Amino acid sequence: MNRIKVTLVEKQKTNRWLAEQMGKSENTISRWCSNKSQPSIIQLQEIANLLDVDVRNLIMPTKVD
Repeated sequence: MNRIKVTLVEKQKTNRWLAEQMGKSENTISRWCSNKSQPSIIQLQEIANLLDVDVRNLIMPTKVD
């Protein structure tokens, strides 16, 4: 799971803005934001750079027992 949607809101950016910056469709960004699909590690790093956040802020930790 990722926190792209939350981070976009915090940074006052839209899915459209991110799609334009990355050269992706808004549909792709929407799927990432709804966790229906996940960006690659490289794409996550690009998103982090565009939003000026640490890439770790885009990933929800999951605890494995």
